[in-house]
Amino acid sequence: MLSLGFRITAVIGCLWASPGIALAVTDSAAVDFAHEVVPILKRNCTHCHGGREAKGDFSFNTRADVLDSGFVEPGDPDTSYLLELVASSDPDSQMPPADRPRMSPDEIAVLRRWIENDVNWDEDFTFEIQTYEPPLRPRTPHLPAPQEDRNHPIDRILDAYLAEQNLTRPPSVDDRVFLRRVSLDLIGLLPTREQLDAFIEDSDPNKRQRVIDQLLADRIGYADHWLTFFNDLLRNDYSGTGFITGGRTQISAWLYQSLLDNKPFDQLARELIAPPTSESQGYIDGIKWRGEVSAGQTLPIQFSQSISQSFLGINMKCASCHDSFVDHWTLKDAYGLAAIYAEETLELHRCDKPTGETAEAAWLFPELGQVDPDAPRPQRLQQLAALMTHPENGRFARTIVNRLWYCLMGRGIVHPLDSMKNEPWSEDLLDYLASDLIASGYDLKATLRRIATSAAYQSRSEVIDGRPSSDDYVFRGPRARRMTAEQFLDSIWQLTGDAPGKFDAPIVRRLADLETTDRFELTGEWIWGQLTNGTVPGNQTIVLRKEIHLPDSAIAGGAVITCDNRFELFINQKLVSKSSDWTKPQSVHLAQHLAKGNNVLEAVVTNDTDNPNPAGFFFDARVDLADETQVSIQSDGTWKYSSEVPSPRDDTLHADTIGRDTWQSVTVVSPVAAWTRVIEDQGSTLLAAAVSGSDTPMVRTSLLKNTALMKSLGRPMREQIVSMRPDTVTTLEAIDLANEPTLAGSFAIGAQRLLADSESDTDRLIQNLFLAALSRPPTVPEQGLLRASLGDQPSVADVQDAMWAVCMLPEFLTVR
Repeated sequence: MLSLGFRITAVIGCLWASPGIALAVTDSAAVDFAHEVVPILKRNCTHCHGGREAKGDFSFNTRADVLDSGFVEPGDPDTSYLLELVASSDPDSQMPPADRPRMSPDEIAVLRRWIENDVNWDEDFTFEIQTYEPPLRPRTPHLPAPQEDRNHPIDRILDAYLAEQNLTRPPSVDDRVFLRRVSLDLIGLLPTREQLDAFIEDSDPNKRQRVIDQLLADRIGYADHWLTFFNDLLRNDYSGTGFITGGRTQISAWLYQSLLDNKPFDQLARELIAPPTSESQGYIDGIKWRGEVSAGQTLPIQFSQSISQSFLGINMKCASCHDSFVDHWTLKDAYGLAAIYAEETLELHRCDKPTGETAEAAWLFPELGQVDPDAPRPQRLQQLAALMTHPENGRFARTIVNRLWYCLMGRGIVHPLDSMKNEPWSEDLLDYLASDLIASGYDLKATLRRIATSAAYQSRSEVIDGRPSSDDYVFRGPRARRMTAEQFLDSIWQLTGDAPGKFDAPIVRRLADLETTDRFELTGEWIWGQLTNGTVPGNQTIVLRKEIHLPDSAIAGGAVITCDNRFELFINQKLVSKSSDWTKPQSVHLAQHLAKGNNVLEAVVTNDTDNPNPAGFFFDARVDLADETQVSIQSDGTWKYSSEVPSPRDDTLHADTIGRDTWQSVTVVSPVAAWTRVIEDQGSTLLAAAVSGSDTPMVRTSLLKNTALMKSLGRPMREQIVSMRPDTVTTLEAIDLANEPTLAGSFAIGAQRLLADSESDTDRLIQNLFLAALSRPPTVPEQGLLRASLGDQPSVADVQDAMWAVCMLPEFLTVR
């Protein structure tokens, strides 16, 4: 079906050499390393081959040590000498040695599956003896002297760091790469062609700082994008486990409004840990699983694990079953946090077996204070929230700035993100960002701005040979990152114009104007003609009419309109809007359609069903005049209607042919609940956007329920907290990127749009495609390749394949 697309992709294959990112195709591992493999190695191997012991020069301390030994061949257990040793009956070579118990067949089977699955290894795990202890309290580091007038605090730290490493500073990216990178990073969208052209032509030396401020000021764009980050971090979603049974509650409305308001992060954390209302309660309540659950799945233990991971970067999951293998936290520590949440006495369970010991509510860092275990539960939660966000709890600030650095730079200062016990590659950088966040009043946008305005962020992506390694990491520049599922689909919808019409998240996407004034409070009523026994006859069409007089010219204005179930709106006889889906109110800019003096609004409305049923038309508008006054126009009892309906011709309506004596007063209809809900959810935002002249914000993937395509692109089910999305492409994702039917449908719609915008000019079409998708024009070879493939008169199918091919390039699929 996509032979042209595959030909193009194959020929452009050289472009897949993508600096800074690995796109290896992998399958997910089927062995739980921490809970299946580690206990076997600890029981049988590490007393001789772990920590400071490496008998026979063989160590299990890290994956690299295991592979360097040559005893294990990833993916090939039959040639792995390790399995030969553990299965041997020769007392001179068998492992463990003859004086120790042998491995059981089940244990050997686990090791075999582990090797089959590429020797998967949790990045934060080592058998090495840890000597680094992360500090608790915040620290403001001394900034090195600036080099070559590079005064940005981040650059002063990193310039000194690179000098110590005998590395040169990475060069800056050009304006096109920068704008694409920063737009995807801060609001999750590609820059538009107009934004790109204006930025390239701007000669202001401060234009990068200015565009960062503009992006962060886009409150809806910011909230739409960072909702994904926080949904993952707080395991919030709109569908999935627990919602059908009522065992799980969303925090979506509270979270989205918090992002719109740029709520300080310490306040956000306190409202999650000790919810002041039910709106944020769902986070600490977790998922109430159906049926029998293990001790590690109870709500109190989920609470302990969640707050530790989300706010402190601590893996408390191992410690919830037994003393941790990967950290110094104990079973007692995990249950102490759980007891703060628990309503009843909590008994410790070790490996799901009761110990007879009762947990006492306790905070992890008593040097900052302690929770009163005898206090009522709400008071305990408030005490915990205060301790978590205590000014002297530097780990709280370090954890979130480390996550933000990862989001913008592709690799954490401490890595992995949920192992804040690990030593950072730059303590000064981590401590500076944390202290800067605290000084800003925990303003996350301030931290994002601090990072994005640095030369380090604006430098060329690091070039990596092969897959990125976590061993002995040295900063050489930002790392290119795969687009998230949300960034990828939003970008596709931007290119194709095929975004969904409505979203699933129970939120209100409010504009700033809505929060400072009641200017856009909707007061329109639902109207129709004469009713019969309280309903509208089936298949009835009428004309609704309103005459208005404007004392001056309209300089701005907008309206929101809908009708159950079909309408066409004419202003001064010209068609300006129509729809047959009342669940998606339409907005329209009015200024260009209105004139000083008399104006006529007319709507041809139809109850497009066979039987009598409720029907209604809704209209609400604001018009700003040149004399600085404002006119409000609403559907209400002053409108008239006529059953005589002239047929529109060439998008015009000549209702003046209807005799004046046939016009009658409309009926104000009592709205059904669903009508009211649609207007309350969408109307004010649509009206504000229409009046301001801005377009209605595109529905974003972050606001939609998970789908099979999103899952294959890496969006988690959010039954667990997720801090880092996969950095490799799975086989399923590769198949979906090549064949998924909804993508094919979007590309087909996009191809028609691209052809129309390019007026079927092939060279212009290719230019437009590359500028929209990659923020750059095509190279000469790329232009020639696509020109030869598309010809002088490309078909929709040809353009569809070309779009598909370009959007499969790593350059499109990555943020770099």
